[in-house]
Amino acid sequence: MTISRNLLLNWTLVTGLACLKTNAADSVTNSPTSNPVPLTRAHAHNDYEHRRPLLDALDCGFCSVEADIFLVDGQLLVAHSRSGLNPERTLDRMYLEPLVQRVKDNHGSVYPRSAPFTLLIDIKENGNGIYSLLKEKLHHFAPTWTHFSGTNVTPGAITVVLSGDRPTELVKADTDRDCALDGPIEALEQNWPPTLAPLVSDSWGPTFSWRGNGSFPSDQQGRLTRLVQQAHAQGRRLRFWAVPDRPEVWGVLHRSGVDLVNTDRLPQLRDFLLKLNSDGR
Repeated sequence: MTISRNLLLNWTLVTGLACLKTNAADSVTNSPTSNPVPLTRAHAHNDYEHRRPLLDALDCGFCSVEADIFLVDGQLLVAHSRSGLNPERTLDRMYLEPLVQRVKDNHGSVYPRSAPFTLLIDIKENGNGIYSLLKEKLHHFAPTWTHFSGTNVTPGAITVVLSGDRPTELVKADTDRDCALDGPIEALEQNWPPTLAPLVSDSWGPTFSWRGNGSFPSDQQGRLTRLVQQAHAQGRRLRFWAVPDRPEVWGVLHRSGVDLVNTDRLPQLRDFLLKLNSDGR
């Protein structure tokens, strides 16, 4: 595949920064050696920014990881912004291929101890243009993924959920697919089908002013409890992003029943969850 001159020039400019984090080619070709407790409520936000993308999260037992993508010259590249694009950091190489191999190695699960796993793909732009290519890539690795056919769901080792610039209408119209949507919070009030949006996510700040100092205000606790109950009654999970990344807030999310606790601090959240419960739930 031809890579554009602009992208190669940009890659050269960011190489120094990229090397400080990890050598992407190396980090995605080695398997984790640990056998961690699967943490079904732990979500690795912007996972690709860690020293060893995907592998650091897997070593910590995380059961949900997030990758942001752009479409560049026919390739799905992983980065938070266009300034961070690197032609070697493809979605296939960093996430799809190693996850599929893990499932093969563990006889149908990402971890030796079977646990549901989510790959959250945040499409940064051009969601409609990306969907057909992404659909083709996922189909190539089926049946690793949870499959959605009309109102029927065939569970797979990994559930792929699309966020960001969601190709909502294309996914709605597609009755045979290997992915679903991360719905906006409005999906709760509009009662989207859970087969379309099994997960709903929202930014913490617009709804909750508490940042982890002092007690969680009772009115905000009531609001959070209602959202959790509403999501669960509709058969979907709930996540918040841009959450204050500290134990005081993790505790509130966990006790309130929020399904995925969002973090950039992988070992710290792992230790926190394991202290709450030896099985990490």
